[in-house]
Amino acid sequence: MSVRAIRGATQVEANTAQSIYAGVAELLLEILKANNLSAENVISVLFTSSPDLNAAFPAAGAREVGFAAVPLICAVEIDVPGALERTIRVMAHVETPASSESISHVYLHGAKALRRDIAQ
Repeated sequence: MSVRAIRGATQVEANTAQSIYAGVAELLLEILKANNLSAENVISVLFTSSPDLNAAFPAAGAREVGFAAVPLICAVEIDVPGALERTIRVMAHVETPASSESISHVYLHGAKALRRDIAQ
């Protein structure tokens, strides 16, 4: 097993706890599925959210989908003028037998524009 980092992001519909939790759940579950992982393989997750998302902590949404035992932390993304709004970014550290080249980074909804080179 190796330690790998997996990146991802999603754009949520609104600055509400429900929208943030739903977006985080969708993103994390898609990252696990795309990389053939379970929450038990996850070492830690760093979330950032755009400054306009302050209705809830993304980590709280992660706990609702099986990440209760995973160390989680949230931060605010740099407030760059013109940056994509309502965006949650993730960097998950995982244990996996996969090579770094075979890791699937997941970008959903409007966040696909952030990394068109690797978005699925």
